[in-house]
Amino acid sequence: MANIFIGGAWPYANGSLHLGRLASLLPGDVLARYYRAKGQKVLYVSGSDCHGTPVAVQAIQEGVAPSDIADRYHQEFVDCFHQLGFTYDLYTRTDQSFHHQVVQELFLSLLENDHLYRQTNQQTYCETDQRFLPDRYVEGNCPVCGSRARGDQCDACSTLLDPADLSDKTCKLCGNPPVERPTEHFYLALSKFQEALTAYASEAREWGDNAIQLTRRYLEEGLQDRAATRDLTWGVAVPIEGYEDKKIYVWVEAVSGYLSASKQWAAETGGDWRSFWQEGNEKITAYYVHGKDNIPFHTLIWPAILMGVGGLQLPDRIISSEYMTLEGKKFSTSRNWAVWVPDILSRYQPDSIRYFLIANGPEKRDTDFSWREFIYSHNGELLGAFGNFVNRTLAFIDKSYGGAVPEGQLEEEWLGEIAKLYRESGDLIEKGHLKEALERIFAFVRGANKFFDEQKPWAQLKENREACSYTLHTCVQLIANLANLLQPFIPFSCEQIRGFLGLEHPGWDVITVPAGRKIENLTLLFERIDTSRIEVETSRLEQQKKQLPHHP
Repeated sequence: MANIFIGGAWPYANGSLHLGRLASLLPGDVLARYYRAKGQKVLYVSGSDCHGTPVAVQAIQEGVAPSDIADRYHQEFVDCFHQLGFTYDLYTRTDQSFHHQVVQELFLSLLENDHLYRQTNQQTYCETDQRFLPDRYVEGNCPVCGSRARGDQCDACSTLLDPADLSDKTCKLCGNPPVERPTEHFYLALSKFQEALTAYASEAREWGDNAIQLTRRYLEEGLQDRAATRDLTWGVAVPIEGYEDKKIYVWVEAVSGYLSASKQWAAETGGDWRSFWQEGNEKITAYYVHGKDNIPFHTLIWPAILMGVGGLQLPDRIISSEYMTLEGKKFSTSRNWAVWVPDILSRYQPDSIRYFLIANGPEKRDTDFSWREFIYSHNGELLGAFGNFVNRTLAFIDKSYGGAVPEGQLEEEWLGEIAKLYRESGDLIEKGHLKEALERIFAFVRGANKFFDEQKPWAQLKENREACSYTLHTCVQLIANLANLLQPFIPFSCEQIRGFLGLEHPGWDVITVPAGRKIENLTLLFERIDTSRIEVETSRLEQQKKQLPHHP
């Protein structure tokens, strides 16, 4: 079995997470939980992106140091991921000396291997603020689609840009038109990797369609060399004499966090980072999980850096979600049109949030979050289907059998169905088709409810107690296996079930619960959410627009 590396995208530590961003991160935890249940070695890492323009801009707006902004939101992210049950082996941050050292080592390795070169170019300079402007500080019109865009990338058409490409440029800080001034920087010779990256991308059978199409487009247009350093005061220092006033560009530095986090995990735990990065006796499968706006950085730029350094595992599987809208409109942090993760966690169960974002998430196409759908999803599927099956089975046993699992035997037909569900849902999870895997498991839940209804144990109890025992014994086995099958998706309720039934850690194979085992501490998995909450939450959302956003 292969060792599994999972790199989750690094959220910018400049404001609270919203559900759209969370939807792109959650698949990483589902994968990690699944592979651990299978018994494979997993290294799942991520962290807060504490450098870069968004953090610096927020600090300027608030009149504080960038580190103050990073500290605030990094801790908030840690708290949110903990409440949501994320199982990172390490969640770190980029403004640590360990990360800086690894990034500088990669930079020097690229330089030594002749993949970096010096060049003097005109760079955007703001005479009002008296500073060279990072690409994200420059806004203008995209030369490809005409939309308003940042100086590094157009969100509307996904074109990678340089500030010089934009027309009608303005400084994000003061709103005045900037000028051009000469400055010397190191450039990554990305064009030299055109052939190698084309061959690499052509073999990418385990990427999302959006990643395949977008990467193909960049390659067909021809890769351009990109500046690897910038005139900044906040970031990783360039380890070259004479470049003390410059920093390594965040698009090089942030993706390098996957390797630095792996090495930091090894240093802190005594683990072997090489077993997840350098193929030897053990095979490696490397997953990268992020939103579609990050595709080129994971399918072209990070692979080019890894090729340039040599000897490190390239990304194998790209899980790149589409966008999620909110009540039919695009999430907008500037207009405060968002459902903020700390806020929704304060009122709703983490499993309800996890379930909705997988079952209705933007896995292959843009999807919408609405409070109506969220609440009906919880009531109809989590409570009405899954929670109802678990509760009515175990409550019946508690009342009529003294809380002891009745005698019985799981029939071969059921055993075959369960084994097939493990195989098929597992295969779908491995391919990143999480929504379809969850749908199949819930089709099984509905089948289990149908079995309970058809057997009528309440009638069997009076007419044929042995038949009733067989029915309930069967239902307990289905519940125990559902606690395995659903734990990657809704871990908290599955943990409760394991507590009820005295089960060990989750696995990925058919399990049985022996007759006579006592059901302990039985409680409801889910409570009904009153549908009046729909109007309350939508009104709250409209009111929120009139307040200051959590995020710049």
